[in-house]
Amino acid sequence: MFTYDIEKFKPLLTDLIARHVSPDAKDWLLTQANHAASAAAFNAAFAALPRKTGKAPVNAGPENEADLSAIRKDFSIAGWSVDRLARVWLLLTLDTTDKERYQRHIENLFLAAEMNELVALYSALPLLAYSPIWVQRCAEGNRSNLGVVLEAIMYRNPYPAENLPEPAWNQMVLKALFTEKKLELITGLDQRTNASLAHTLIDYARERWSAGRSTDPMLWRLVSHFMDEAILKDIREGLPGLSELEREAVALAIAESGFEPAKELLKVDPLKMAAGRKTSWNEFINDTKN
Repeated sequence: MFTYDIEKFKPLLTDLIARHVSPDAKDWLLTQANHAASAAAFNAAFAALPRKTGKAPVNAGPENEADLSAIRKDFSIAGWSVDRLARVWLLLTLDTTDKERYQRHIENLFLAAEMNELVALYSALPLLAYSPIWVQRCAEGNRSNLGVVLEAIMYRNPYPAENLPEPAWNQMVLKALFTEKKLELITGLDQRTNASLAHTLIDYARERWSAGRSTDPMLWRLVSHFMDEAILKDIREGLPGLSELEREAVALAIAESGFEPAKELLKVDPLKMAAGRKTSWNEFINDTKN
């Protein structure tokens, strides 16, 4: 039913919430969880929750983050607000014995949700029961035009990497690029990269170059292990117009690849000058932050 030990996990969330809300708010939450007699009552509490808890940032700290991810692998609440956390906690109190009723209830929440409610619902995907039944919901969420909703699905959320089929995963990564999201915050990015995605990303890069625009250097992190003649041809053609940062990313991708013909490019300018300036993708991440 659950992919983790919810009985160990839920008390950790309860303690975190208690540290960020008033005693009255905590009592109200417990009352809603224990006495919501109907879906309508639960939905009303779900909507009203921020008025009780407030929207202060959650200060979990490394130790609490480690405790959470030890029970639910790769789960994180970094950057969450207390109302988001409390809404996710409230979802974990739902009765799961009737699978169809449980799914219908949560789907109805999605259909009626406003923006912040959607953020909480998508954040809860890795914690919900019957994990496979939410795949289509996750894929549909990636079509959203709301930045914070996309970030709830993409950032530090293990559900997409664990459950989305390859086409839907690839589409999510492309959407992240189109909307200028931070690729490095996508859980499972390296584990789920694939040849189809690599070639699609090169097509995307070629379109950007034709328009005189640069690409996110992290794109090359996903291409590095799938270098071939077709990709190498595109690199050669696009190389003269690349920014210095892109050249450094291309050089690192080639250095990490096992494709020897590509490594010949590192011996000639302009990649010769760019080679070795960045020795890890973390350096690109740090450059972006600065």
